[in-house]
Amino acid sequence: MKRAARSARPRIPLRLRLRRNRGRLLRRLVIAFLLLVVALCTAAVVAYRLTGIPDPHPETVTQSTVFVDDKGSYLGRRGPVDRQEVPLSQVPRYVQDAVIAAENRTFRTDDGVSPRALARAVLASLTGGERQGGSTITQQYVKNALLSPEQSLSRKAREALIAIKLDRTRSKDEILAGYINTVYFGRGSAGIEAAARNYFGVDTRELTVSQGAALAGIVNIPSYYEKAGSDPKVTATLRARWEWVLDAMAASGSITAKQRAEAAFPAFRFYPPGATEGQRQYMIDVAAQEAADQLGITEDQLARGGYTVHTTFDLALQDATTEAVKDIKSGKGVTVHTAVVGIVPGNGAVRLLYGGSDYARQPFNDAVGGAVEAGTALDPFAKFPLGAPLTALQKTAAPTPLTLASAYATVAADGVYAAPYTVTKITRDGRQVYTAHPDTRRALDEKSAFLVSAQMSKSYGDALPAVPTAQRVPTPQRAPETVFTAGAGGGITRRTVWSTRLDPQLALTTALFADRPGKKKNTTAPAQLPNDPSPVQSATETTAQIWRLATTGTG
Repeated sequence: MKRAARSARPRIPLRLRLRRNRGRLLRRLVIAFLLLVVALCTAAVVAYRLTGIPDPHPETVTQSTVFVDDKGSYLGRRGPVDRQEVPLSQVPRYVQDAVIAAENRTFRTDDGVSPRALARAVLASLTGGERQGGSTITQQYVKNALLSPEQSLSRKAREALIAIKLDRTRSKDEILAGYINTVYFGRGSAGIEAAARNYFGVDTRELTVSQGAALAGIVNIPSYYEKAGSDPKVTATLRARWEWVLDAMAASGSITAKQRAEAAFPAFRFYPPGATEGQRQYMIDVAAQEAADQLGITEDQLARGGYTVHTTFDLALQDATTEAVKDIKSGKGVTVHTAVVGIVPGNGAVRLLYGGSDYARQPFNDAVGGAVEAGTALDPFAKFPLGAPLTALQKTAAPTPLTLASAYATVAADGVYAAPYTVTKITRDGRQVYTAHPDTRRALDEKSAFLVSAQMSKSYGDALPAVPTAQRVPTPQRAPETVFTAGAGGGITRRTVWSTRLDPQLALTTALFADRPGKKKNTTAPAQLPNDPSPVQSATETTAQIWRLATTGTG
């Protein structure tokens, strides 16, 4: 009966039951939501406290060493990454502002993260959508320098936590400096200093407003924009982005309306670089070895050390010499080698060092390593007492072009020998860590030096092609030069030709010699120089041309 009574009771609809218990359910939902919020906040706080700021990846702190010529023009670099760190104080404020305008306009005021961009990234990860950008500069620095590049929700969350902690523990300037020194700009350039060199051939502190805005625009898609200046379509696309960056800078007050109106789209260095880049490696090889020796470190440590090596070389003269010697032809089955050395008498600075036509095919430097048959090139020294280190010359049948050029430079310096050197100073992080001091000593008395010079002109001047009178007449700037040619072999069987011109300001020596394949594989043997054209004529005319370039700047 009881069971029948219970079944007879009317069933209350669910809707009515929910209405009666709505208050209780709402309280429970609110409590559950609050507990969830508390749990999430607690987890976030715990995760924040447990998350440390990792050290930068080794490749983001590794720096290359840069070599520049005597005027500061870029020669090349050594190191696994084309990167040199510069303090933010050397980055013009308008360049900093250009990067901020292009990448994160709220950088100076945000907390290191962009909640909107983070939400988009989370949604994309959950739904399998396209990867989302929009990260702050702080987040980009964390991603590029401190974390792996993987695109996962957990890595994105860690990136945000580290970015927040970084923003709270370091100044904005420290973060911007880290970012601007590690972000990739294309053309192999990691950081602003390498980018300034590779795109415009200047140091960071020399960048103009227009150049800074262009580099800032490149960061967005560096692998695409690196062809700016050589690809018309890429150049046009970058120009539009450059305009956008400048407009943002003007709107924020980073530049004035006048600066914006006067801004002109900059000219870029051609990309990829020209063929002369490889030839410069001969100079860099010699300077790198000398720099490492002077610092007491290995060449590998030098390459990774972020140094700037200031050399004695004249890059414009080096490139002009490369052009001047390219017409010297090899013969059938014979390879003609050309070495050219220019030294400042009494000082030892090596202005010119041409060691071969193609470093990629012949890394061996003929100018400093080639033992070349001297023949009659040493005859002018034969009757005079020589001091060290020239004493060894009289016993040397095959000196290197650098060795013989330094001996001729001693004659031009009235008997004062100066040890050849290629590095004037080395800097790092704005500090000078090495300064060269010429190493000089008397190797000939003045009378003997005069007589050697006279012997060179008297005995061998007749063997030269006619020298224009204007070149032999002294000017207010330069004394008349001594002109000398010599070599091994005679008549039409020349094996080596040395051609030299010298005065108190420069000693210039060109050496021509030849080899042919040896009997054993990968060996060579000395050979006679081809006779058409005359090797004597080729050497002396080439030397005369380079001399004019070096002394008057005309070809």
